[in-house]
Formats: sequence, C-alpha cells, structure tokens
Amino acid sequence: MWPASICIAAAYIPGNIKRVLKHPMLVGVKTWAFAHLCANGDLGGIVLFGSVLAWAVYDRITLKRRKDAGAPPIPVGGAKNDIIAIVIGTIIYLALGFVFHPLVVGVPAFATPALGH
Repeated sequence: MWPASICIAAAYIPGNIKRVLKHPMLVGVKTWAFAHLCANGDLGGIVLFGSVLAWAVYDRITLKRRKDAGAPPIPVGGAKNDIIAIVIGTIIYLALGFVFHPLVVGVPAFATPALGH
C-alpha cells in the first residue's frame, strides 16, 4: 500500500514518477484495489475492490486509445518533486494505516505483536 500512496501523491506533484507512469493516480488505485482484493476474500470485498480494479484498468485502456488526451501536458519536475512525493506519500500511508483504517474501517491495518504471549 505504500507504493499506492506514493503514486497518488505523485499524481499531484509531477516529477519523474509521473513521467514514467503517465497516470500515477490510476496505478495507485489499481495497486490499492488489487492488494485489498488479495487480502479480502469475502463477497463484499470481491465486489467492491474488484469493481474498482476493473474501472481503473478500463480507464487506463481508454486513455491509451484516445486521440486527444484532453488537457495540455503538465510540466514535469525532476528528482526534487519525486522526493517530495515519496515523503508526502509516506505520510499519507502512515495516516491511513494508523488513524483512518482502524477508526473508519474498524480493522487495524498494521499487525501488532502479541505482548507477553
């Protein structure tokens, strides 16, 4: 999930990551959905994460086939922006794992070692 968070941050902080991945937001969404699909084998998880993954794959395919990409190209920064994206992506990852996931989902994202057992 850490790489997914970095990809999402890189979508908003254009650098070499964005230049190489072209659509880092979709890469992040596909990584997130695939990881959750592997971790959740129940029907609800399969429907939710499978449909998000299918949408992201479909969207990427349609982006490749479009003649007009729509918006003008975004100026791409260099390694400095990549470092910023990695730092912000890491902060997002930790906030999602330690705060959001247990609070909203009700399941801890990080396993805690059993103390004294």
